Formats: sequence, structure tokens, C-alpha cells
Amino acid sequence: MDRFTHAVAMASARHPWRTVAGWVVALAALLALAATAGGTFADDFSAPGSQSARAIALLDEHFPEAAKGKAVVVLEAEDGTTIAEDRAGVAAVLSQVAALEHVESVADPYAAGTISADGRIAYAELTLDVPEREMGKPAFTVLSNAVSGLDAPDVRVELGGDAVFLNSEDSTSGHVGIGLLVALVVLLVVFGTAVAAVLPIGLSLVSVGAAIGAITLLAGPMTVSVSAIPVAGLVGLGVGIDYALFVVARYRENRAAGQDNRTALGAAMSTSGAAVVFAGGTVVVATTALAITGVGVLTSIGLATALMVASAVAAATTLLPALLSLLGDRIDKGRIGRRHRTVAPVEETVWWRFGHRVSARPWPYLVAAVVALLAVAAPALAMQTAFPAAGDAPEETTHRQAYDLLTEGFGEGINAPLTIVMDLGGTGVDATDTAAVVRDVAAVPGISAVGAPLTSADGDTVVLTATPTTGPADPDTSTTIEHVRDAIPAGVYVTGITATTDDLNAQLSRTLPLFIGAVIAVSFLLLMMVFRSIAVPLKAAVMNLLSIGAAYGVLVAVFQWGWGAELLGLDGPTPITSIIVVIMFPILFGLSMDYEVFLLSRIKEEYDRTGDNTESVARGLAGTGRIVTSAALIMVAVFLSFVASPVPSLKMLGLGLAVAVAVDATVVRMVLVPATMALLGRANWWLPAWLDRVLPHLSIEKRATEESDEPDLSPAAMPRR
Repeated sequence: MDRFTHAVAMASARHPWRTVAGWVVALAALLALAATAGGTFADDFSAPGSQSARAIALLDEHFPEAAKGKAVVVLEAEDGTTIAEDRAGVAAVLSQVAALEHVESVADPYAAGTISADGRIAYAELTLDVPEREMGKPAFTVLSNAVSGLDAPDVRVELGGDAVFLNSEDSTSGHVGIGLLVALVVLLVVFGTAVAAVLPIGLSLVSVGAAIGAITLLAGPMTVSVSAIPVAGLVGLGVGIDYALFVVARYRENRAAGQDNRTALGAAMSTSGAAVVFAGGTVVVATTALAITGVGVLTSIGLATALMVASAVAAATTLLPALLSLLGDRIDKGRIGRRHRTVAPVEETVWWRFGHRVSARPWPYLVAAVVALLAVAAPALAMQTAFPAAGDAPEETTHRQAYDLLTEGFGEGINAPLTIVMDLGGTGVDATDTAAVVRDVAAVPGISAVGAPLTSADGDTVVLTATPTTGPADPDTSTTIEHVRDAIPAGVYVTGITATTDDLNAQLSRTLPLFIGAVIAVSFLLLMMVFRSIAVPLKAAVMNLLSIGAAYGVLVAVFQWGWGAELLGLDGPTPITSIIVVIMFPILFGLSMDYEVFLLSRIKEEYDRTGDNTESVARGLAGTGRIVTSAALIMVAVFLSFVASPVPSLKMLGLGLAVAVAVDATVVRMVLVPATMALLGRANWWLPAWLDRVLPHLSIEKRATEESDEPDLSPAAMPRR
């Protein structure tokens, strides 16, 4: 791996202008193609083979009118009046809604009887001209803004429904800007020069832009989640900056040691560059493994994140060497603060001293660290996940206002409708069974009302709506769905977003063990191939699980229990989103491997040179301490910027990732790694001979002295005039 990375990087450095031009052309082409041939984003929450998925397929085939997207226009009369008293005003509002783009029809609340008991609140079902998954988030945003801006002086108007909530616009650009600003400050402190500090951020933005184009193109042939770019972009920004930071730091370290530009770059790419390829590859494998869950939304987010990380790796191994070659000594331009900084000997660094301190008394440090992590992770045992509903959205959004009005006027169950689909095409159920199905569903405990059945034009499908007494995130609603399914005969299915997400959670429960096992197994195998050890990958897997457990524990304490929730802009306890919990695992596992790889590769490099286990650990910490800590600070800053998002799910993702990275870069790297390595001694690098022969060799520890003697043809090596 080190030879391959070195060859690619040095080829880019020898032809820097070609490399830069290639990236410019590729970026422009990707963005142009994305704008012209890219698809729209939609969420596919269906669980293959489930009742809800079969019902949706049945509607698409036999009852396309019922498969069209739905929304709800919610109306509230002025204080002291009722909806019935302002029929003209309501009619005027609904006629304006009916004229909006993508609106096919609007029901009459007076004819449908959808007026609350006190007469203050009413709702009209809005039918779209296409299925909601074909509209995309931008179209829903335009529709929501149009309804919110209607001229309705005597009636309050809000737009709600699951489709509107799931496709609502969320603004994160300002929050990302804060994270990037913090990253710039950290880089300025680390490098002390403006050019070296700006380079990783610029590189990260380029790689993210290229990946966004690729993800948009991916949305053409497959359904890609509306959350794919926000989630992938969050990870892409962090790893893009970090990967460039590791390479630039090693390059400047080599130059400070007296190496010429070409040798310093080659050595940096053969060590830190190879570690970037390996660490990035681990994240790509881990996130791609989300496809094992069989859930469309998770698969698309996993593939999008993999594309984002792959783009960051490609930029760090091709574009970055080209830019470093062009910059040459100008990498040190724009010096901040003191003109010259004296680099302290390794033995005088706090990292070296702390490594020896932990190695001298490993047991107390090991026990204290493990107990602390287990204590932080303990709340995760009480985790209760749910699917987000409009009731969890920020109060100022129209879909949250609609949700609250519907709950006030009709009960919370109105926000969790169940769609009952009868297949009359040879399943043993016929039209004469419709009345019995309506009766049996209405008799199920937890069902408050059943709507009138609708029959498709071909007579093969019947659809009716059942309203539960409880809300979409209430566990009792899941129980009600089970009872409804028990009460209906074969050939009758339950769907709707609430039933679909219930099936999704059941699918995840079945596939999660395989998914988690696959991520751990592949990561274990890759680490074993690189470090030729059994103990190292085993320890890494256990430590990563502890970091992830700590992140889950913090999420439960903050969101589920509400500890400090107000500080994050929440009204109180909020259900933990099941999909976010699943998405976090491969991302955290992959990112945790990053720091493990960078630290262990440096330790292994020192161990191969000295054969001294304790000293190699101390020197590994000293050699990576400042840079890895800075990289972690940048990653935490980028992730925490998403905590400022108004969307609870993004808050969860940002906080969870930040906590795990912070734990991994401090407790794990500074305490657990040196303590366990001190206890195991030479056993750290033990691998059975037969396994050593069988395993392929991957190396990320090539030394600068092993570089080839080919002449330096890069601009950095050209004489100055």
C-alpha cells in the first residue's frame, strides 16, 4: 500500500499542473452533469418483503391515484369564531392552495366532516399530482413556503403531513461555517503559517464539492435519501481536513529534519499518505456495509458517505502532493506569531513523559479508563429508539404548527394514520369482505376511527384509512399495528409512514447483528494484515466499541432523558432516531480506526527501529500527539457545528460523533493504548507463522530511506532566480 500511494503521489507531484487541471476538469464535469442529469432526492423507508412494502407496490400497480403524495392543509379560525362561520374565507384559501404547483386536488373539509368538535380547527387533505418520492425536497419547500405565504386574513393556515415533514428544508451552511472557522484557527496554531493552514480546508472543500456532484448523479439511477448529502458532507468535511493535515504535518516535519522537498514529500506520502489510504478505506468499507441492512435510506446514506470519504482520500493522495510540489518553500509563507519555533526533543514533550508514566503503572490507568467509559456508556442500556415525527420538529416550522393544531383538535392519533390495502386480485379476499375488514379493524383496541373504503378503477384494490388513538412515536402505536395485522385476513396489508417505519425498525432488529459483525470482522482483518498482529486489531475493536458506547450513552442522557436538552435548543426530552443510531455505528467505527491507525503505524515504525516496546509507545505518542489532538479538535468542531441545526436528528448525529472522536483521541489514545501495549509487551506484535504466510501484506510504514533515487522534477525543486 505504501508503494502504491508513493507512486500515485509522486506521479502527481512530477506533473502538478496536469493534476490540478485534471481536478478542475473533473470537478466542473461532475457539477455540470449533476445539474443536468442528476436525480432528485427522496427517502425510501420501506423494508423489503414487509407488509408495508407489499402494500405500496400494490398501490403503485393497481391504484396509482391512492399512491400519489398527500399533505394536509390545517386551518384555525380566529379567536371567538369557528370555521363554519367563515366558509367564504376558507373557500378562498383552499382555492389558492388548489392553484399551486403539484397540487392536483384539495378536499372540502365541510363535506369530509374534518372539523374539530369545537369548530375552531379543520383540515383538508391535499392530493399531489405525483408520488411524494418523485417530488423531491425543493418542490416540497416551494409548496410549504407558498402555503405559508397565502393571503388569509381571517384564518390561520399551516401545511402538514408526513411527506411535508420528511422533505422539509434544513439550513446547515451557517453552522458548517462556524466549524470551518474553528478548524482554521486550530490549523493556524498547529502550523503557524497561513498557507499551510488554509491548504487542508481548501482541499476538503474541493473533495466535498466533487463528492456532492457524484452523489447527485447517483440519485439518478437509485433513490438517494434527502439526508445523504448533509450526513456525508458532515463526515467529508472532517476527514478531508484531517487527512490533509496528517500529510502536510509529516511533510513539514520531514523538511524540518533536513530533507529536500521531494524526499520529504515522498516520505510523507509513504507513511502518513499510506495511513490516509488505509484509514479512509476502512471508513468506506464500514459505511458501504450499511447496504447489509436492506433498508434503502441507509444504503443510500452509506454509499454517499463512502463516496465523500473516497473523494477526500483521492484529493489527499493526488491533488495535495501536486499543490505541495507547486508551493515548495512557499508552504511556510504567511507566518503567524514567532518567526522561528524551536522543536523540542522527543524526550522533552508531555506526550513522551505521559506515555512512560502510563507504561510504568498500566493497571491503574487501564482500570480507571475502562470504568469511566463504561459509566458514560451505561445509559445506552436504557436506549429507546423511535422514528422522528413532525411533533419533534422546531416549533416555528409550518409542519410542527400543523401537527400541534391537529393534535389539539382531533387527538394525537390523527398524525399517525394507517392505510389498509386490500388485494382483491386472487388472494382469497373479495369485495364482499370489505365490510368485515372495516368492522374488524374498527374493533381493534387503539383504533379510534376507520374511514370509508375506496376502490380502484380496475376493482382489484380497496384502500381505507384507520386512525389510532396514539401518536407516531408512541410504543402503543406499534402494538396497535400488530393487533390490526392480527385481525385482518391474508391479502390485506397495513402501510402508511407509521407502519412503514415500524417495519423498518423490525428489519433493522433482524439485520443489525450481521451488519455490526461484518463491520468489525472486516476492520479486524484489515488491521491484522497491516500490523501483522492479533492483539492490535482485537484491542482496536474493543476500544472502538467502548468509544461508540460512550457516544450512545451521552445521546440517551441528553436527548432521551433531557439532561441539558435546553442548552441544545430543545424543548425537552426527544426520542432518539433509530436510523441515526445505525448510521453512527459504521461512521464512528471507521473514524475511530483513523486515529488508531495513525498512532499505531508510528508506534510500529519506532518498534521496528528500536525493538523497545515502551519507548516505541512513548515515541509514537510524542510523534503523533500534537497533530492527532489537533485533528480531533477540528473533527469535533465540525461535528459540533451541526448541534446548532434546528433538526433534532442532525443534533444527535453531530453530538454523538463529536463525543466519540473526543473520547477516542483522549481516553483511548492517551490511556488505553499505552496501558494495554505495556501489559502485552512483545505479544502486541505476535502473529502465528501459518497465518502470517496466508495473510496478504499491506504496509503503511515505509521509511524515508527507502525512497527511490529518481531525480526531482517537480517545480519545488527548481532553482530560484
